[in-house]
Amino acid sequence: MSITRTSIIAIARTWIGTPYHHQASLKGTGADCIGLVRGIWRELFGEEPERLPAYSGDWAEATGRETMLQAASRHLVPIEPQIVREGDVIVFRLRAEAVAKHVGVVSDLGRMIHAQEGAPVAEVNIGPWWRRRIAGAFSFPNVID
Repeated sequence: MSITRTSIIAIARTWIGTPYHHQASLKGTGADCIGLVRGIWRELFGEEPERLPAYSGDWAEATGRETMLQAASRHLVPIEPQIVREGDVIVFRLRAEAVAKHVGVVSDLGRMIHAQEGAPVAEVNIGPWWRRRIAGAFSFPNVID
C-alpha cells in the first residue's frame, strides 16, 4: 500500500478545529498532539501498531525517557530534519534540556498541523522557536512522492 504526501496532508487538514483534549484521538471531538498523528495513522493504515498507555501531562518529565522518539522510530521512517517534506512528522523538545514530547505534521514547507494544549488543532508556521526545538523527523511508511 502506497501513501501520497497529498493524502496525508488532506487527512491532517480534516482534523483542523478539533478541540484539544489530553489523551484523545477522535476527529471533531478531541485530540492531543500524539492523538492527531494516531488518527492520521488509522485513516491511512487502519489499526494502530501498538496500544498507547495512559499518560499524564508531565509524562516526559516524570520518566526522563525519550518515549515519543522511540515510538516514532518503531513505526515511522526516520529522516534527517533538514529534508522534511509535506506529510512528514516532526518531533519537538519544548525545552532544550527536556525530552521530546510534542509532534506535528508538515503541511507545507514552513508550516505544520498540530494540537497544542489550550487550542484546537491548527495549521501554523514552523517559525524559529519551533525550528530550534526539533528533536527528530520521520515519514509515514510507504510514502511515495
